[in-house]
Amino acid sequence: MDDSPGWITTPLTDALVRGALDLERTARGGLLPHRLPARARAQFGGDEQVAQAEAQPSGVRLVFRTGATAVELDVLRTIVAYRGVLPRPDGAYDLHIDGQPAGRATASGGDVLMVDLSDGSQERFSGQVGTVRFDGLPGREKTVEIWLPYTEVTELMALRTDAPVAAVEPGGRRVWLHHGSSISQGSAADSSATAWPALAAAAGGVELINLSLGGSALLDPFTARALRDTPADLISVKIGINVVNRDLMRLRAFGPAVHGFLDTIREGHQATPLLVVSPILCPAQETTPGPAAPDLKDGQVEFAALGDPSEAALGKLTLRVVREELARIVAGRAGEDPELYYVDGLTLYGEADFAELPLPDRLHPGPGAHRRMGERFGALAFGPGGPFAATR
Repeated sequence: MDDSPGWITTPLTDALVRGALDLERTARGGLLPHRLPARARAQFGGDEQVAQAEAQPSGVRLVFRTGATAVELDVLRTIVAYRGVLPRPDGAYDLHIDGQPAGRATASGGDVLMVDLSDGSQERFSGQVGTVRFDGLPGREKTVEIWLPYTEVTELMALRTDAPVAAVEPGGRRVWLHHGSSISQGSAADSSATAWPALAAAAGGVELINLSLGGSALLDPFTARALRDTPADLISVKIGINVVNRDLMRLRAFGPAVHGFLDTIREGHQATPLLVVSPILCPAQETTPGPAAPDLKDGQVEFAALGDPSEAALGKLTLRVVREELARIVAGRAGEDPELYYVDGLTLYGEADFAELPLPDRLHPGPGAHRRMGERFGALAFGPGGPFAATR
């Protein structure tokens, strides 16, 4: 922190935070955003992956009005690292001014959660609070957004500026509620603000709440209830990849689970446009069932499918089977639910895209593919005649 006079410390409250469903006051005095409510978090059954994913603040941002030329945010981050794997880049904090990208920074310090991929064991190492700083900002009154990283659990400790801060009242923009897997959470994108849902939200001029859960888009009832109970004008659910790569269920269970998931959402959003999106292309699991497992090579992780393609005939799920089933389910429900829509994930990222922009780890799209997916979804959903179009 700069010790020069003139800094104003503004209390961190829910009035400054967007995109989170719950805010927890921590034992260390911070404010921890959660993307699932407390009731849902009580039903994880000890699953560390979903607990970690929902606390990684994809799409969560601080929003305020100020004439400040410098902003400092103290954070206590938790980084996930893997033994024998090259460290990932520090999570990006993107600064937007009046809706336009205006800077990027990273934090130092923080806790490290070290995971051993061979047996799943974990060890935590404690660290110090770090500071994210943006300076040289225009001195006029402006709306400032700081997008938190999707890769790091982030406790917000303090906000300092060299001019007063005022909360921005929500209003005027429709709220888009999206749920998906790690791809929708942002995995392999440069930042939360450049993950495909954030780019699509910017194109559509809507307020994003991203309830995507890396590795845990599994049709869980607690997730469906969170979607049901969250106010929204538009809803989308991207279903399939985690169900396949976890080898979670067979075709007999998948269809009823999808129906139940959609039924629960509809309990709270009877006429809201609801878009079901099937998986994007992933050659490793198009015709090969899960489970999928990380394969460590020269410090890099790639994912491989371990199932037997012949077992698809016995009801094991592949991405092709999932797409066919989702299309069938949506078509069957559409007669009684005219605001239910289906998007084939291959229209967002398909074979031609894979040839040009291959998946770096054989599972997650890179930054260029995220940009392409955001543009395509923005045009398809929010463009003229689209299910999310403002003029419908």
